[in-house]
Order: sequence, then structure tokens, then C-alpha cells
Amino acid sequence: MLKVHHLNCGTSCPWGGRLFDGTSPGWLTGHIVCHCLLIETDAGLVLVDTGFGMRDVIEPRRLARFFRVLNNIRLRPEETAIAQVRALGFDPRDVRHIVISHLDFDHAGGIEDFPNATIHLTAREKEVADERRGGAFVGTRRYRPRQWDEAADWRLYPMGGGEPWFGFDAVRQLEGLPPEILLIPLAGHTWGHSGIAVDAGGGWLLHAADAYFFRGEIGSEQRACPPGMRAYQRMMEVDRIARRSNQAKLRALSLGHAAEVRIFCAHDPVELRALQA
Repeated sequence: MLKVHHLNCGTSCPWGGRLFDGTSPGWLTGHIVCHCLLIETDAGLVLVDTGFGMRDVIEPRRLARFFRVLNNIRLRPEETAIAQVRALGFDPRDVRHIVISHLDFDHAGGIEDFPNATIHLTAREKEVADERRGGAFVGTRRYRPRQWDEAADWRLYPMGGGEPWFGFDAVRQLEGLPPEILLIPLAGHTWGHSGIAVDAGGGWLLHAADAYFFRGEIGSEQRACPPGMRAYQRMMEVDRIARRSNQAKLRALSLGHAAEVRIFCAHDPVELRALQA
């Protein structure tokens, strides 16, 4: 059985408060997280996304000023994945694999903190990120190649194919990883965006990354999302039809298979606290 740790690898306090996160008591600043996973496996430690890295903390200009200001990012060394791996009593060199949902600045910042790790993601995401094709305005700001340009060991996978998983295409047999970890294509937020499913023994966990941003977008027939967060999703999307279609499929999955699959996104602090508990 795999053991899964739920980590917050980056805090932001976006302007708009409750209009943005739906939870904060005030209207000035909100609170969102970078929900990452550390998984103990026989193949070594596996990270799912990395949040902000130590190099981002040391040199904030690695991140685009537009997003540093808009999201009011708080770069804290103790929240980096490498610091939390150490705090859990592990050696960072034992992180052998990193599975990346997509290469946005708040998901890939810690890649180079683990130089011995093999990085797994879709080939489409690596292609568009290298060319910074993530939207006319957003593309050059969301992708920060300095966060991963020293990484050498990549494993790239197709968006299509694989065996079906609860109605989704699944990329199985990630090289060197146990079969309990799957890459689930969920395009829309970016061209090569994916979720990561983990069979933790007592049911599936599905890290849906940025396929949705707010807990009210799944779990009920009617989608609910604060206006600020809704606007942010639209600004970041590259394919609205694909994003909304995949989000609807996640909502259906959350209603039809709640006992078998627990779904969570990358940025909702309420979901993170519930899973940490």
C-alpha cells in the first residue's frame, strides 16, 4: 500500500479576498495553496507537482511580476517541497520521481531542487511550455523555463490512448513507477494538462490539479465558484470547451463514484485541510 502525504508547497493571498476564494472573512486578500503529494513507494519517494521551489524563494524574479502581484505570492522556504521532505525525516535524494500535472510557475518551481529525480508529464505539455504557448498574454508569464532548464531526465507520454479509467483516458505504466499511479489527461487549462490518480489502498485519490479551482465546482449538480476565481480560470485557459468538458466529467465522477474516488484540486485550502486531517 502506498503512503500519501498532502503538502502545501506555496501560499498566495490574491487580491479580492472572499470574491476570489469564497472563504476569507474580508474582501482585501484571499488564501489559496499549492497542494502537492509526497508518496512513499518501493521505487522511492514520488512527488506529485512541486509548488514553488527554493530557487524561487531566493530569486523571486524567476516568477513573472504580473503573477507575483496579482496572486500576492508569499514565498516561504519552509513551504518548499524540499524543506517539507526533510521535515518528514526523508533525504531529498530519495525523491526518485516527480509527476507534473503541468509546467505552470506554481507547479514546477521545485523541480530543480531534486536533481536526481525523473520527471514525468505529457509530451504535449513539455512541447508547449518550451515554446511558451500558453495563451497570447499569459503564455510568456505562466511558463518559466528557468524552473526546469537544468533538469535532464524526462519521461514524456502521449495525451491519448491508455486504458480507460472511470470514463477518462489513462496513461498507465509510467516508467519506473508502480501501477497504482496513473496520469489522467485533462486538457483545457493548458494544452498538456493532466491529473494524477493514486490507488492508496482504501480507494483512489485524484489530484485534478487545475482542472478546477474551487471545491464547489464538483460534488453537486450545480457548479459554484466565486467570481474572482471564475475569472482567473478563464484568463488561464487555452481551450474553454475542453476545460469545461473535463470539469463536467470530474463533477459527474464526484457524484457517481464518491465512495471509490476522492477528487481534489491544487489550490483549494479547504480540500487540503480535510485531506491532511
